[in-house]
Amino acid sequence: MVALLWFRRDLRLHDHPALCAGLARHEQIVPVFCLDDRLLHGRHASGARTAFLLECLTDLDEQLAARGARLVIRHGPPERELPALARETGATEVHLSADPGPYETARGRRVRAALERAGVTGHAHPGVSVVDDVRAIRTGQGRPYTVFTPFYRTWQGTPRRPVLDAPGRISMPERTRPGRVPSLASLGLRQEVAEPAPGGERAGLARLAAFLDGPVRDYDSGRDQAGADGSSRLSPYLRFGCLSPRAVEDQLTQGSGAASAGATALRRQLCWRDFYQHVLVHYPENSRQEFQPRYRGTLGWVTDEPGFTAWTEGRTGFPLVDAGMRQLRREGWMHNRVRLLAGSFLTKDLGIDWRRGEAWFMRLLLDGDQASNNGNWQWIASVGVDPQPAFRRIYNPVLQQQRFDPDGRYVRRYLPELARVPDSYLAEPWRMPLAQQQRAGCLIGRDYPVPIVEHKTARLAALDRYRAAAKD
Repeated sequence: MVALLWFRRDLRLHDHPALCAGLARHEQIVPVFCLDDRLLHGRHASGARTAFLLECLTDLDEQLAARGARLVIRHGPPERELPALARETGATEVHLSADPGPYETARGRRVRAALERAGVTGHAHPGVSVVDDVRAIRTGQGRPYTVFTPFYRTWQGTPRRPVLDAPGRISMPERTRPGRVPSLASLGLRQEVAEPAPGGERAGLARLAAFLDGPVRDYDSGRDQAGADGSSRLSPYLRFGCLSPRAVEDQLTQGSGAASAGATALRRQLCWRDFYQHVLVHYPENSRQEFQPRYRGTLGWVTDEPGFTAWTEGRTGFPLVDAGMRQLRREGWMHNRVRLLAGSFLTKDLGIDWRRGEAWFMRLLLDGDQASNNGNWQWIASVGVDPQPAFRRIYNPVLQQQRFDPDGRYVRRYLPELARVPDSYLAEPWRMPLAQQQRAGCLIGRDYPVPIVEHKTARLAALDRYRAAAKD
């Protein structure tokens, strides 16, 4: 008996319930991934993320080969490719990890109908979130959650499945044609990130092991410090399922540092990921509009193309904002604290629609995920699933830099033109006397821009916009 294993956002062999179930029920498995142009060139198209995906697929194919199988690569809609592959291999079932996202749900219905017409049954298993089903978590009144903290309390008490080992051997039909992982250029995309992290399960496991071997203990106190780089940097691997979120949680709760505040803090971040999936599942229409109805069409977003361009290029004149935006262009990743500052600056200081920032991040982020990216942008724009007033989410770029990059390590790493600026002026380089600018080799207005906005004035204007919108 033969079954297909349809990989999507679960590009790994360890802790893979769909893979283990398929092997338990069938003598042979055909692992398959479908390159779907509707995703590759759709609303969230990204050359950087697709390049990371291709590395993940190459790594997965190599690990399958070491166990006696190969990854079948098909280019086309899965509702066409999976029934065709089932006919070629004699497969009677398809096993997959359930993905509750709106697009995957709609695509899944098309695939299920096509498989039924071909006489093939589909079986969905957990694997993309910590809990088995983010949809099933409900309030005491049976409603979905829209506030994180009560969701977190319920999430903590939700039963967990056991973590599964990777199989030692996988048998597949001998005459199955695996296909090849294509190049990025052949898919009509280009790499826009200079120094991306390596993709794949092995890279993800190595990153996790290094993080758990010490840095996790200081994660609670150090994760906001941009210069210290205390982030786990696991998010791209969780995004593509190179790491199992359930297995990561298990290591955080079972390992030697399980009782540490850092392990608890990272587990809470895993919950945020489940929470935003939960919100998107229950309120899919809000992926394109403000969750809070009072802010839909009332905020009077500004059309400021020079300001938006300066923001994307890291030329706003505020060093911590600019360093983050240049890190994004260089690595396809940005420190989380700086992400919040960059989002606050775009939506509050510049008054530019959060959707434009969301789209820019989705273009370049290796960990770009619709649920988390949308949720975080609405959070920082004060229009999402949280009760906090707008004034709590207006961040002062100077104070944020002084607090979270006090010695300038992060800023100097990504803004080399400021390398010789003294610490006393680094958060406000425009205040340097001309003689100091010359000594630092950084003339403001020539080597580094003057601020494109005055923060105090912009803050007051933002508060006026939000007050006026709430009254409409």
